[in-house]
Amino acid sequence: MKLNRDGKEISPPVSAVNTGFSLLPAVAGLFTGVLVLSNILAAKMLQIGPFVFDGGTILFPLSYIFGDILTEVYGYRAARKVIWTGFATLVLMSLSIAFVGVLPAQAEWTFQSDFDNILRQVPRIALASILGYFSGEYVNSVTLSKIKVVTRGRFFWFRAITSTLAGQFFDTVIFVSVAFYGLYSLPVLIVMAASNYLLKTAVEVVFLPLTYFVVGFIKKIEKADVYDYSVSYSIFPEHKNMTENPGQ
Repeated sequence: MKLNRDGKEISPPVSAVNTGFSLLPAVAGLFTGVLVLSNILAAKMLQIGPFVFDGGTILFPLSYIFGDILTEVYGYRAARKVIWTGFATLVLMSLSIAFVGVLPAQAEWTFQSDFDNILRQVPRIALASILGYFSGEYVNSVTLSKIKVVTRGRFFWFRAITSTLAGQFFDTVIFVSVAFYGLYSLPVLIVMAASNYLLKTAVEVVFLPLTYFVVGFIKKIEKADVYDYSVSYSIFPEHKNMTENPGQ
């Protein structure tokens, strides 16, 4: 039997998606919504002072915060399933936009060029987001999960920030390269990547007190605090229902 820092028994690393946790659908829905909206907003390029970044950067860091909440409360297995669900939704959005874009427009609808200039960018941005976020969130979730086990649940601020720094690095480099290469010069891409990375990690730090509160609130409501002992960190969801505690 494994204990946390307070001497209480650690919850087994069950598949939280199958346990009927009441708040998991809400967290999963918010995660998916943020992921989709940030990819639409990324079609606009912003500049504030010396910083250049896409509009999705304003909202996208929240997806990492929700990813931290998922991994911290429900464990890596549940977080991985929700992340895959978000990706599936993102792919569906991209295919839908591409399909609608090539369908013939009604004669009095004169906004095809506006549709193409804005929304037709989204499939490429979505591809960049899938590649970048898949790599970044995998690194983020695994890092947070492993540090939680090593520290026995202490220093949430440390594992949240460390996992974000690692995950956002892979995410930002891949996303900017795939989404905007050939559209902007190399100096602009470098400034964009640096701006994205700094802003995303800064949002994580600023929202850390709120993340602390939300994590504590959800743990109290769900009566869960999963530790990922003997968990496979494969990127693919597991289909078997593992309800035993490997630490016992």
